[in-house]
Amino acid sequence: MFKGIKDKFKYNSGVKFLKQELAKDPPIIERSKGITSIGCIVDLDTFDDANQFYGFVEDYNLRPNAVKIVGYKSYYDKNSPYSTPVFSDKDLGWNGAIENSYALEFLSREYDLLVNYYTSDNLLLQLMSVKTRARFRVGFKDVDLMYNDLIMDSPLEDFKTFKAELKKYLGVLNEIE
Repeated sequence: MFKGIKDKFKYNSGVKFLKQELAKDPPIIERSKGITSIGCIVDLDTFDDANQFYGFVEDYNLRPNAVKIVGYKSYYDKNSPYSTPVFSDKDLGWNGAIENSYALEFLSREYDLLVNYYTSDNLLLQLMSVKTRARFRVGFKDVDLMYNDLIMDSPLEDFKTFKAELKKYLGVLNEIE
């Protein structure tokens, strides 16, 4: 019984933190134009082939380790092998903290491009997005516009279209050659 109450308070403190962060001006990331590093936050409950994001290395002529992916699953078994580092609802700490080594490692870096590959209003996905230091963010129209600089209107499961549209817009914005 107490665990449920504690989880509810944690959740509410996370929502409060998220609202406070969204009310602030986004931090200025001092990186020059051009894409040299990409971070991807992927909802593995709705899109389970996160390895497709490694194709960005070839698409944008990046270093092999330039793409970092972290996946969200509402529930995961720590003993199950996942090819993508995973975080879940049970990793929510107090005041919006995310208590997961994979998530913290992801958040410790700066990115030129952050891909928010999810369409659900999910507290943990949104917290990860807000906490990630990135110069340019892309996501989907189903999510609050505050999280992204570029909004894509393609189905989540149609990664090929998403990739093609992203490349087109990054070209228009002079982010890629």
